[in-house]
Amino acid sequence: MSERVPDGEQGRAANDDLPLARAGKVARAAPAARPGFDRKTIALVYDFDGTLSPRPMQEYTFLPKIGEDAKSFWAESNRLAREHAADPLITYMHLMYKKAKAKGVRIDREDLVALGRGVDLFPGVTEWFEAIGEYVKIRAEAPGVALRHYLISSGLTEIIEGTAIYPHFHNVFASEYWFDAYDLPFPKRVITDTGKTQYLFRINKGVEDLRESINQHMPEESRPIPFANMIYFGDGDTDVPSMAVMRKNGGHSIAVYPPGKPKAKCVDLFKAARIDFFAPADYRRGSDLFRRTCLIIDRILADIRVQEEVWRIGREVARSR
Repeated sequence: MSERVPDGEQGRAANDDLPLARAGKVARAAPAARPGFDRKTIALVYDFDGTLSPRPMQEYTFLPKIGEDAKSFWAESNRLAREHAADPLITYMHLMYKKAKAKGVRIDREDLVALGRGVDLFPGVTEWFEAIGEYVKIRAEAPGVALRHYLISSGLTEIIEGTAIYPHFHNVFASEYWFDAYDLPFPKRVITDTGKTQYLFRINKGVEDLRESINQHMPEESRPIPFANMIYFGDGDTDVPSMAVMRKNGGHSIAVYPPGKPKAKCVDLFKAARIDFFAPADYRRGSDLFRRTCLIIDRILADIRVQEEVWRIGREVARSR
């Protein structure tokens, strides 16, 4: 996982709160609250495979590089995980490099980052971040509203770093290899479907440094990014735990499906109240996904204005006593 360094400017203009660091840096804990109402950061949180990219990221470049058919590879990985009662994610990470070694292909961290440049993205993804940032700036109606983008993925940090959209994320939480641990790279961090929810709470509490525990109690009013200010984007069963946590805590979720493909899974999620909306994974301005995301952002911005006004009145009342 690639940890980022927040710049401490929660009150900067929308989409102007981009990371100052890359791999190897550690995200600092959230800065101390400043005088004034400072719960005005909006967080858009994304899954990667099937959400921003049509297929698992490993299928675009890594598996072809080692001469593996994607369907056969995943079938073997799943079979091994079942036979050995092993975690499927650890199994696939081990199998990737085991097969690479068997083919005489040595791939280090830099190679994986380079492979990330070949990962395809859904229509409009590369322009999405700027377009949504512009929308927030226009609709905010108040200074100090900030927009952040986060990625939580069971895919590989190293490949994500090579994609064109990597610089747009305030922080990326993903599985990662430990390259100097053994002859074969060893999983350093594995993010499972349910494990993703930990990172939602880290964003919520502003505790993005993974060396720090998130288990200490933190009053809701002290959390820098309320769940109500967050939107989670996912595509299916692997995102259900995160969607459930978001909705249970007052946040929002949107499910996507490949344009022109069946949407039955999204319909099931909508019926089960796991999501607010669903739409084809078309991120271009004017699409259903763009429009429905903006509807939720409008609600969040209105709530921020109401909460700030309540906070202001409370201060006035306290001073008049």
